[in-house]
Amino acid sequence: MPPTSLPPFRADHVGSLLRPERLLAARQSHADGALAADELRAIEDECVREVVRMQEDVGLRTATDGEFRRSSWHMDFLYQLGGVSKVQDHLSITFHNESGDIEFTPSGLRIAERIRSEGTIFGDAFSYLAKTVTRNTPKLTIPSPSMVHYRGGSAAIDPAVYPDQEEFWADLSAAYAAQIRGLGELGCTYLQLDDTSLAYLNDPDQRGMLDGRGDDSDRLHVRYIRQMNAALADRPEGMRVTTHMCRGNFRSSWVARGGYDHVAEELFNELDVDGFFLEFDDERSGGFEPLRFVPEGKFVVLGLVTTKRGELESKDALKRRIEEAARHVPLEQLCLSPQCGFSSTFEGNDLSYDEQVAKLALIVETAEEVWG
Repeated sequence: MPPTSLPPFRADHVGSLLRPERLLAARQSHADGALAADELRAIEDECVREVVRMQEDVGLRTATDGEFRRSSWHMDFLYQLGGVSKVQDHLSITFHNESGDIEFTPSGLRIAERIRSEGTIFGDAFSYLAKTVTRNTPKLTIPSPSMVHYRGGSAAIDPAVYPDQEEFWADLSAAYAAQIRGLGELGCTYLQLDDTSLAYLNDPDQRGMLDGRGDDSDRLHVRYIRQMNAALADRPEGMRVTTHMCRGNFRSSWVARGGYDHVAEELFNELDVDGFFLEFDDERSGGFEPLRFVPEGKFVVLGLVTTKRGELESKDALKRRIEEAARHVPLEQLCLSPQCGFSSTFEGNDLSYDEQVAKLALIVETAEEVWG
């Protein structure tokens, strides 16, 4: 079976990679006022060049900048949308792991003005990545439009700005459409919309939380899919778009659980993307049965290799799980990747650089043996 000529590739990865210690130190020094912005940028550039070479050396066909210029996978983007304000009433999110719980308290956001696009966010970062790759397809990841709404819900939207929330949704999709056009003008041909909401909505506890604040959790995924489609409706010709659905990824911990059953039929049939990066690294993700809704022509990137611990998976076990998935969607529509990024926030997950590289190499080797 030939490899795919367009993204997503048979061996792919989600986006974020472990930050080098010197980059973390430089960012802290800059925050403390001891390192100038141009000096930080030079260190970031050097680290990006090195991580791109690593991705090419292990045999991947795509490369990201590891999200090295960000503190988190989503908030650095969202705070640069016009109309989105950072607020100090920190949210409290409980992440779980095998040892216990971790409390994560990110800053919140509020919609205090009309949503609008102000320049191409991450445009400079993408342009540097594009000129740094030598043979790989440069891939940019940005949070999906859903992430503007999911955490705060209607309470985060000033009713004086949006007395009719349909106008909020229209402005949000229009701002994202402008961002996507801008990226297309910079030459971006592989874009990924990262989304936790469509995975969290499979968890009954999350749906209960949403219902408690006044949202209709049974139908919220339909709204999110509609708004993502509106943002993508006029995407540049030749741009391939995927989405990645995550149940939480912070210091090797997670938030939600549940298979894709609640969202699967509408998600796979209605969301206008070319591929779905799906977590399947443990029992929290459920079985492969929801993949029966995936239509012809769309790809599923099986996140079978965990980024939450360093222990290397068995190649034979990965092949068996790919075979299991192929009972529900044709093998030619499947690809392989890690279940999430290695460093969704700057802190990173609990594994080493060498373990990260070994996992990426394992994905490449396994994909070559399965698909050729």
